[in-house]
Amino acid sequence: MIRKSLGLLFFSAALTLLSFAQEKQKGAPTEPVKLIRGPYLQVASSTGILIRWRTDVSSRSKVSYGTKPGKLDQATADHALVTEHQIQLKGLLPSTRYYYAIGGLKDTLQGNQDNYFTTLPEAGKTGHFRIAALGDCGDNSINQRRVKEQVIKYIGKDELTAWILLGDNAYSDGTDSEFQSKFFNIYKDDLLKKYPLFPAPGNHDYHDTDLSAKHAQETHETAYYQNFSMPVNGESGGTPSHTQAFYSFDIGNIHFLSLDSYGKEEQTYRLYDTLGPQVNWIKKDLAANKNKGWVIAFWHHPPYTMGSHNSDQEEELVKIRENFIRIIEREGVDLVLNGHSHDYERSRMMQGHYGPASSFNPKIHNLSTSSGRNDGSKDSAPYQKDPANNKGTVYVVSGSAGKLGGKQTTYPHNAMYFSDADHGGASILEIEGNRLELKWVCADGEIRDQFTIEKKAAKGHVPE
Repeated sequence: MIRKSLGLLFFSAALTLLSFAQEKQKGAPTEPVKLIRGPYLQVASSTGILIRWRTDVSSRSKVSYGTKPGKLDQATADHALVTEHQIQLKGLLPSTRYYYAIGGLKDTLQGNQDNYFTTLPEAGKTGHFRIAALGDCGDNSINQRRVKEQVIKYIGKDELTAWILLGDNAYSDGTDSEFQSKFFNIYKDDLLKKYPLFPAPGNHDYHDTDLSAKHAQETHETAYYQNFSMPVNGESGGTPSHTQAFYSFDIGNIHFLSLDSYGKEEQTYRLYDTLGPQVNWIKKDLAANKNKGWVIAFWHHPPYTMGSHNSDQEEELVKIRENFIRIIEREGVDLVLNGHSHDYERSRMMQGHYGPASSFNPKIHNLSTSSGRNDGSKDSAPYQKDPANNKGTVYVVSGSAGKLGGKQTTYPHNAMYFSDADHGGASILEIEGNRLELKWVCADGEIRDQFTIEKKAAKGHVPE
């Protein structure tokens, strides 16, 4: 009898505790969703932009936006429960600043006067455009942070139109955790949430501790391709590529091509395989965009370098120079930006050099005897290009926005007018009308190199 009574007592107590727990659970506040990445801006155009962010748990997505910081009177939402949030804004006005806030349907994760972006100018329109190029940046170094600080200091109140990545964006394996700690966490409070980003992959972006290098090159199943969105369908101008590996976009009268110098297409073809899908697309894209004021191509592996890498010895670099450069020079590309070597190297305006460094002949391959610096020093006039024939390309290696240092015994490369492997930095492009200027802004704030290109029709020539 006593045992039965005790059993009933314990059963009653258990029911009471269960009921209490259920009531407590009903009234307990929901754990807040936490923002762990972003926001960051992708697939930008003159009328739209993609805003991405990541949360710790699945939640719904909403972006509120407007042209005044205190009046976010428009909104776009997605009811799917996700941790990787992607909201596409459409129907925006060109060259217009928008303020925005991100979150769920009923909560705001981030949104104040520092959350804003400016839509790109209409394709073909001239203006004053400023684009930063960061190469080999993601190593979580003091140099990376100082370079970023000096880029922000340099642009001041003038803002960036966009920024581009030259590959090796997260060291040393390009894993998702490395992207988080060495890229997204570094740029989250400034560059990422304000300025549209257009990346290119490097060889370290194809490393993966779970996959073989061959598998990653062939399938592109890496964190880089998961973490970035690209305008693959022509959303930002140019010829649709239908692949994240390479694509093009317009910023006003500038046409950009972002290329992949390490991955493989159709499990076989590299950038230097001139009959492969990427090069076939490049030819079509360049042919369709000859009417643009400027054409700039960027990818990771440089055709000319004697910094931490040697363009006379590494297969990718040698074959790109021997096979691929001819195509972009023939199509009138004005500027090539690369990373890979952890230094800064810059040529004069040149054409037609496809052999080793020892075969470079300045009298044959340089189209100008000027330094291009345009700073009053000797031989410092701007490079001049006749739009009628568009001959001549300037090659820049800018791979020290994070990683820094390294010289070959044959440093500097014979084709390079200026080389510096001792200072970290990033390149800032400033383009207005028929004038292009690049400045190399270093981690200590000093501008150690600069050059200017002007496009003016020669006498007797009628520009296109």
